[in-house]
Amino acid sequence: MNIKSLLLGSAAALVAVSGARAADAVVIAEPEPMEYVRVCDVYGTGFFYIPGTETCLRVGGYIRYDIGIGALGHQDVLDKKDLSDGVIDTNDTYYKRARFQLRVDSRSETELGTLRTYAAINFQYTTASNAADVDGDGFIDGGITDAGFATEFEHAYIELGGFRVGKTDSLFSTFTGYAGGVINDDIVSYGPFGTHQIAYTFTGGNGFSAAVALEVGDGDEGFLSNDYTLDSYVPHVVAGVAWTQGWGGISAVAGYDSVWEEWAGKVRLDVNATEQLALFIMAGYASGADDDFLGVPDLDSPNYYGSWGGDWAVWGGGTYTVSEQTKINVQLSYDEQENFAAVANVNYELVPGLVITPEIVYVDNFDDDIDDDSDEIGGFLRFQRTF
Repeated sequence: MNIKSLLLGSAAALVAVSGARAADAVVIAEPEPMEYVRVCDVYGTGFFYIPGTETCLRVGGYIRYDIGIGALGHQDVLDKKDLSDGVIDTNDTYYKRARFQLRVDSRSETELGTLRTYAAINFQYTTASNAADVDGDGFIDGGITDAGFATEFEHAYIELGGFRVGKTDSLFSTFTGYAGGVINDDIVSYGPFGTHQIAYTFTGGNGFSAAVALEVGDGDEGFLSNDYTLDSYVPHVVAGVAWTQGWGGISAVAGYDSVWEEWAGKVRLDVNATEQLALFIMAGYASGADDDFLGVPDLDSPNYYGSWGGDWAVWGGGTYTVSEQTKINVQLSYDEQENFAAVANVNYELVPGLVITPEIVYVDNFDDDIDDDSDEIGGFLRFQRTF
């Protein structure tokens, strides 16, 4: 009797539990069909549609490793072992930098034109030489070597049609183009780089283009730590015009520094001499040179856009395409203060996406009234994997 009661009770319990579970049963949804990412080929390779939108996105970048020696390395750095013994002695050593740049580019079409956002972020680990006065006599004895990590927004802007707002390189430096295909193209400076910018570019159908930009400036150089950043509501102003054809092109740009009330301009001629050889020459002129700034004879006034030495400067060079994998780049530059640089490199793509670039530099930065023996040679080697 007890066994029979036990069996009946167990059966009743099982029925009750089954009923409770049936009441709370979870309905498993059918899996949705997989939608693969669609390729967007409207803006070039590497773009894809963000799922559920008509916005195209490209994520890319590069990893780069640089090595510099001689004029492109660290010079006159203090020997740390000798310094510990109270002896001031200097050496030369390598400059090295490892950089990862992440690029994010989004684009879509609107009734007002192409809407684009672009960002390039640098993460890098770089050696440095920090000037030091170790004996306290008020004079720099040499550099103390160091290495450190840094991040930087190289570009971060929004474009709609021809309008652009954000942070990028100055229109004064980009509108006429960078000074050749060499890595160290600004030994004789041809203009500033990173700045806040509001710009508009008009592109015609016959090769004509024009642009204007309002900029904030930057303060990396000069007798103050922030010489060129705006100190009022009056912006720096840049304007340029260009005409490009199959044979090459001609362009001109001018910039007004509203902080120091100085101006500068550049003109450039590009010629595609052959299918393999492209040549360029560029000249610049700046106001404020030899103005006896701060009462110092012949000292140039600060000029955000006229960053070379003296009134004028000239740059020239070219690129010769040897093959699909190899290019040779050469650049010469000179300014009124007799600063001269000659740079040459070989840009070699070892395998698709991996470029190795050895570069050699000759620099003769001198003024005959001050120093006539300051020529140097430097070497540079870059490995870059772009994806």
